[in-house]
Amino acid sequence: MSKRVAVHTLGCKVNQYDSEAILAQFKAHGYEVVDFDTATADVYVINTCTVTNISDHKSRQMIRKAHRQNPEAKIVVVGCLAQTDPDQVRTIPGVNLVIGTNERNRIVALVESLSKDEQNTLIEDIFQVREFEELNAVSFEGRTRAYLKIQDGCNQFCSYCKVPFARGPSRSRSEDSVIEQVKALIAQGYREIVLTGVHLGAYGRDLVPPSSLAQIVQRITTVPGIERIRISSIDPNEIDDGLIDLVANNAHVCRHLHIPLQSGCDAVLEKMRRRYRTADFRSVVHTLRERVPQIAITTDVIVGFPGETPEMFEQTYAFLAEMGLSKIHVFKYSPRAGTAAAQFPDQVTNQEKERRSRALIQLSNQMAAAFHERFLDQVLPVLVETHLEGQLTGHTDNYIHVQASSEGLDVTQDLTGQIVPIRILSVNHQGAAGILIQE
Repeated sequence: MSKRVAVHTLGCKVNQYDSEAILAQFKAHGYEVVDFDTATADVYVINTCTVTNISDHKSRQMIRKAHRQNPEAKIVVVGCLAQTDPDQVRTIPGVNLVIGTNERNRIVALVESLSKDEQNTLIEDIFQVREFEELNAVSFEGRTRAYLKIQDGCNQFCSYCKVPFARGPSRSRSEDSVIEQVKALIAQGYREIVLTGVHLGAYGRDLVPPSSLAQIVQRITTVPGIERIRISSIDPNEIDDGLIDLVANNAHVCRHLHIPLQSGCDAVLEKMRRRYRTADFRSVVHTLRERVPQIAITTDVIVGFPGETPEMFEQTYAFLAEMGLSKIHVFKYSPRAGTAAAQFPDQVTNQEKERRSRALIQLSNQMAAAFHERFLDQVLPVLVETHLEGQLTGHTDNYIHVQASSEGLDVTQDLTGQIVPIRILSVNHQGAAGILIQE
């Protein structure tokens, strides 16, 4: 009887990729993958996040949950919280192995070398790591789009952010390795590949010879069988003419960019140590819209940063309203130990953070509905993610979530994973609804 492994992932798309790569290693050694929440496993892997205090709390919760589900199981804790606070992690009952954000390609051997009563911690000085760790994932359970991590680490040290302490310096996957992984994913039937990284815009700067995000995206577009390439997140000051040309002119590159803003007030951006100002953001958004009229632009914003006065928040609100983006991901500032901002004066109350968060979420919903309305009665290509009893769900290339019906049509095959034409009949802030068009 094969051993069983379950993985729980917290945090970002980079973590999701890392978890799939970890699972691939266990599968290669004959382990059966089971559901973390409903099944009993022999090995539990918790891939942690430490972006916020809530992330820390949830990570600890999942570790304790694994121990409750099977006290005899081996528990492995990996990822960002493991890297930044291994002492805290290994004191949690049941933890056998703690690995940070490197050396995860040895995880199965390390697990199997330990008895249930043994404990091991493998934490490197992440600031000394210079090589990109080749973790490969070619299967993403339950997903019709594949993630591909091409970059790790960050050199920016924004004043609020703990990620550089968890992930170390920026390092890139080689171009040839990226292309090999793209080919492997296409061979698995994936129609859309999402490029991910901790600081994606820094891709290629550390390679010899140097490369760039635009350069590797261009190479990917030439791989036979590629349909969609999606760029997960990129700072406004890193969107160059080459990348804009690709989004505008190459049919394989999705018309959607996630461009973190964090604040619409320059004084706050300076205190955050962000390397752009609102004028830079405005300029790139205007250029993108001129070149790509149907582009979706989404963003991240932090509310309640230390010293953010009500007037500063109103500047952010007004700036976002002016930009008319497709969606705002709103985060309430969370002080992180070891970061500069945690020591800043004039911390904002939780109540005020909540008020500001609600205001921006409402604005986001209004802007999303307005963006979606532009596509009423248009036929849009949708990558189908679910197809059940005549109902489809999926996303357009510009990341509109679509629900559609195929009822009454002669559709016998499962369309999951296919790109199909959908006529949009109604919209709201969450997405669009429509019907399948038979070609």
